[in-house]
Amino acid sequence: MRIDAHHHLWDLTRRPQPWLHGAALGPIARTFERGDLEPLLLANGIDATVVVQSSSSLDETRELLALAAASGGRIAGVVGWADLTDPALADVLVSLTGPLVGIRHQVQDESDPWWLARAGVRRGLATVAAAGLAYDLLVTPRELPAALETAAALPELRFVLDHAAKPRIASGGWEPWAADLRELATLPNVTCKLSGLVTEASWSGWKPADILPYAHHVLDVFGPERVLFGSDWPVCTLAATYADVVALAESATAGLSPTESASVFGTTASHVYALP
Repeated sequence: MRIDAHHHLWDLTRRPQPWLHGAALGPIARTFERGDLEPLLLANGIDATVVVQSSSSLDETRELLALAAASGGRIAGVVGWADLTDPALADVLVSLTGPLVGIRHQVQDESDPWWLARAGVRRGLATVAAAGLAYDLLVTPRELPAALETAAALPELRFVLDHAAKPRIASGGWEPWAADLRELATLPNVTCKLSGLVTEASWSGWKPADILPYAHHVLDVFGPERVLFGSDWPVCTLAATYADVVALAESATAGLSPTESASVFGTTASHVYALP
C-alpha cells in the first residue's frame, strides 16, 4: 500500500483560498478536484491519500469529508480545520462525521511566532488529543521553537510536522533549522512529512542535489519509521510535476531497506493517522 499523506483539493467556485494571491501563485489559482489527481495517483502507484485543509473553514472540512466518503477508500483520511480556541471544540469535532484523522491550522500565517503556546490553543490541542486525532504542524523555522515546546507539553497528542518545517532551501539555509529539527525528533509523539521541499527550493532551477541533503536529514533524525511521504499537490506543481516529487522521494529513500521504504511510503501514515 503506497499512501500520499499530503495533498489538497479546492473549488474556487465555492469559496476563495485567501492565501492564493499574487502572480507567482497564478498557475494554481484555479479549482483542483479529485478527478484531476486520480490519473497521477494511478500513474505513480499511489493506492490511497490523505487530503489536507487549505483554508480556515469548517464548511471546507465537511466538504472534504464528503469527498472522502464518496471516494471508495482512495481518500483514506481528512486533516481538517477547526478553531482550536473554540470552547465548544469537542462538540465540533464530534459533528465532523466521516474519515477525519487530524486537525491543522495555518500557524505559519499567525503574526505571533509563539501562537502555539497560547493557553487557549493548548487547551484546544488537548481536546484534539482526547478525540483521538492527530495534529498537523504547519510551521516554518520561525515557529519551530514553539512547536518543540508544545509537542513536549502534550505527549498524549500525535503531532505530524508538515513539509519538514519548510527549510530555506533556495537560500541554502541550514541552521537553526537542522538543530531544531533534530531536537524535535527526540520527542516520540512527533512524526515528519517528507513533503513540500520542492517549493522551498528554486522553483525554476532546483536540482535533486539541492534538496536531498534536507530530505536525508529528516530521515536521519526521525528515522524512516517516523517519516511519511506527501506530495503537497497541487502546490508542488509550482516547481515540479507529481511524478518529479515521487521520484525525488524515491531517490531520498533509495538507501533504505524495503521495510523502511514501506514505512515512508505508507506504514507510518497508516499508523499516525489510524487509517482504515
